[in-house]
Amino acid sequence: MDLLSVPDDRATAGAPASPSTAAAIRLRGVTKDFGAVHAVRGIDLTVVPGEIVAFLGPNGAGKTTTLDVLLGLSHATTGTAEVLGLQPRQAIARGLVAAVMQTGGLLKDLTVRETVTYMASLFADTQPIDAVLEHAGISDLANRKVGKCSGGEQQRLRFAIALLSDPALLLLDEPTTGMDVEGRRAFWAAIRADAERGRTVLFATHYLEEADQYADRIVLMRKGRIVADGTGSQIRALAAGRTVRATLEGADPDALSRIDGVESVEVRGDTVLVHAKDTDPVARYLLNETSAHDLEITARGIEQAFLALTGDHGDDDTTATLEGEPR
Repeated sequence: MDLLSVPDDRATAGAPASPSTAAAIRLRGVTKDFGAVHAVRGIDLTVVPGEIVAFLGPNGAGKTTTLDVLLGLSHATTGTAEVLGLQPRQAIARGLVAAVMQTGGLLKDLTVRETVTYMASLFADTQPIDAVLEHAGISDLANRKVGKCSGGEQQRLRFAIALLSDPALLLLDEPTTGMDVEGRRAFWAAIRADAERGRTVLFATHYLEEADQYADRIVLMRKGRIVADGTGSQIRALAAGRTVRATLEGADPDALSRIDGVESVEVRGDTVLVHAKDTDPVARYLLNETSAHDLEITARGIEQAFLALTGDHGDDDTTATLEGEPR
């Protein structure tokens, strides 16, 4: 099956495009080889200004290599990459793009304010120091040494630094690593507020539920290719089937496995989980033929969709078609 890329009319037409009217990200036929290793195998991707896009995939899928191309740290072997209508390095040089990486880039002996002030000195024009500290939720940490900050606090410091140039495009790599629940919620509230003002955000994360909850759109990569691109609900729908959970002492997994449409059975103490394409026969069997109670039927979640779409299918060409879109 063929996965259709996002159509070009998501971005304003015209050439040359100005940063204010161009697609925030436009990749066309991008490949990246490292000798015999094909890290990225021909991807097309368009992201419009103001979108929050989650970039997901297992280790080795090509996410980091793609981000490197967008940051101008690496050149595509073939294909074209544009950021806000410019070559990636041109966009970086103009301060239109900023990145929040997972590790590195901080001096432990400086305070939070000293760190942001120092980084601001490297730019010709920046946002006020107090404003970015407040936006990143670390105003109360301004006088704390970086080395005394937690991992989540250091990540919010990197976010503050990224905001200095007031970038039009923000690239985030595992942005909430180390943050507690409250910190994550505050971080994504700030990101959403930025997106409503037109800032584009592309983030890579291993927190699948976070991607499902906060992204406008999810892009899944596997083996250097985009295998799915759509809203969270569209991605979840690609994991066909449902799960029946019930309380049943002494469940017989072999008997349950023989029911038509059952894909797998898990027994966890007195709880049984049956994954099936059609859960009606499973529910009837459990209610009529066993002592099962407390039945619960749920649709597959984002994790199941992720595993189904990015697992090893024995080939390199499996892609998904979103329901309702032409092939």
